[in-house]
Amino acid sequence: MADTTPGARTAPRPAAASAPAQAYVLTLVLLVATTVIGALPARADTHRGPSAAARHWTGTWAAAASGTVPALPGASIRNVVHVGVGGTAARIRISNRLGTAPLRLGAVTVALQVPGAPGRPDAVPGSLRAATFGGARTVVVPPGRDRVTDPVALRVPAYSNLLITLHTPADSGPATYHRSARQTGFVAPRGDRTADEHGSAFTTTVGSWYYVTGVDVLGTSTAGSVVALGDSITDGNGSTADANRRWPDRLAERLRALPAQRRPGVLNAGISGNRLLRTGVGPSALARLDADVLTRTGVRTLIVMEGINDIKGTPNVTDPAALTAGYRRIVARARAHGIRVIGATLTPFGGHGAYTAARERVRLAVNDSIRTGRVFDAVADFDRAVRDPAHPHRIRPAYDPGDHLHFNDAGMRALADAIDLADVADVADVADVADVADVADVP
Repeated sequence: MADTTPGARTAPRPAAASAPAQAYVLTLVLLVATTVIGALPARADTHRGPSAAARHWTGTWAAAASGTVPALPGASIRNVVHVGVGGTAARIRISNRLGTAPLRLGAVTVALQVPGAPGRPDAVPGSLRAATFGGARTVVVPPGRDRVTDPVALRVPAYSNLLITLHTPADSGPATYHRSARQTGFVAPRGDRTADEHGSAFTTTVGSWYYVTGVDVLGTSTAGSVVALGDSITDGNGSTADANRRWPDRLAERLRALPAQRRPGVLNAGISGNRLLRTGVGPSALARLDADVLTRTGVRTLIVMEGINDIKGTPNVTDPAALTAGYRRIVARARAHGIRVIGATLTPFGGHGAYTAARERVRLAVNDSIRTGRVFDAVADFDRAVRDPAHPHRIRPAYDPGDHLHFNDAGMRALADAIDLADVADVADVADVADVADVADVP
């Protein structure tokens, strides 16, 4: 379980406070109030009605820890993340979940990336903020644990990019990371450059997210969040890098048509190479359910699209019932937390090197179970949305980036468009909600 309770201090109030002192006390009161809200359990702030005056913490971005790489001692790492819903404050989840030694961070900052510049490490002037942990600028995260920052007072626009920069002053052992970010990140090889607005010191690029696994925002949304639990298809393989065109991104775009207070955040918990039942790349979906779904902020809906790597991997699953049983375990645990679960059918992979007729029979049987077996609360028929009508065991050519397994931007759009918005949001009349086509990263 993550350490999610930021610290706070109170100070005695003088009998006759000056105007600056009064301002200080007011700021302190607001910080304490925000901290108390941040300390509530993940789902405690998601069931209030639209008329509630208080603001709510909502998960707006996530990445699942997929493995480890050698640490970058002495460096500053600038991660770029694309949020969905916005707010007036943010808190950042830092993970040492897969590490073997205490993770020591010398500083962490949060800033807005210059709009329209996904390949640049420059912050919007005046937007950079220091993040603290119980009031301290430095933090030590024990192996196997997460820590969440104190609330950071930064107005985060919806559908914008954040720069989350961490300084690792020493070698803390293997670094927990998300390998396939499909987002350019940056490294300043030497020194603490976390406070740099200009990105000139960040001379190296990386394609992974280091240590950062979540962002929550404080805002007006009462809709909670949606988690997409999956493998490389959910992770975005085949889509355009630095363009945020994974299918969960497209789902967030569709939900943008809703009023802000009814718009859920969308959290991407896809890991390329992940499996439902066994450890593959990253822990299995069953093993990481707590970390990537149940302890995330305000989760109301879970979309599960896992199983193709179990069918085509080594050793491979040959009994469809084994996958169905795995789905049922996920559904039971999610429902115990009040979370609705949508099952997505498994998409075709005919033409891929791992395809065989026997594996296709398993895929079809699993999809039949998803469609008709009453396993999930709702179904998103991804298979039907993307299969080639002339060759149902294959992806439509227009959606295929060339490997016959993953999806290009058009295919990602088709997957997201197969989801009924009424299943993931409190939509009174979906027919009255205009769909959103191409949406810029920043309003």
